[in-house]
Amino acid sequence: MGAERRVVFDLISVIKGEAKLSQALIRDKRLDTLALLPASQSRDKDSLTNEGVAQIIGDLRTQFDWVICDSPAGIEKGATLAMRHADVAVVVVNPEVSSLRDADRIIGMLDAKTAKAESGQRIDKHLLLTRYDPVRARRGEIMKVEDVLEILSIPLLGIVPESGEVLLSSNIGAPVTLGSPGSAPAQAYLEAARRLKGEGTGVVIVNDKPRLLQRLFARRAA
Repeated sequence: MGAERRVVFDLISVIKGEAKLSQALIRDKRLDTLALLPASQSRDKDSLTNEGVAQIIGDLRTQFDWVICDSPAGIEKGATLAMRHADVAVVVVNPEVSSLRDADRIIGMLDAKTAKAESGQRIDKHLLLTRYDPVRARRGEIMKVEDVLEILSIPLLGIVPESGEVLLSSNIGAPVTLGSPGSAPAQAYLEAARRLKGEGTGVVIVNDKPRLLQRLFARRAA
């Protein structure tokens, strides 16, 4: 989001009472309804407590329509705290075996270690498949969409194709939806957001079979 140099206080500052939530929130310069509460990149993560995170999320719920907790990768304490008070979970995976293993473990934790699970409820879970390249999938270098869905067995929210536009947008400090709004990844993220809100249509799964023109071109190039 390009807010690195604007960080003064962070999540841990608020939990420890060193700053108010309003002081730590960074308002986006482009969208006045969007704000960022940064996590700490240097302070002791043990300062994060379930009670502190619950209080902050509760306060944020009164100010915003959506509170999105971006979990760190893996299954450590940060991920557990991020999912603890979730109403809905978006499980983000790459089409690689190691990513799917972590995602499968996270799905199990969502059904066992969240506030909703402890009260006998189930969290709605959605799958967002990123960095997908149908050409590499056909070659067997990455997993196909249907294989990912069979392993994880949760509804598909969207498929974000592999693209250099994501890196380019990141380098200028902008999400791809703003840095390159006409690109395929931007459109995929926007469509996934609409589905999460209950709008839009179903996901069009990328065809893993090469089209006739692609086959002819490959034959000619060979």
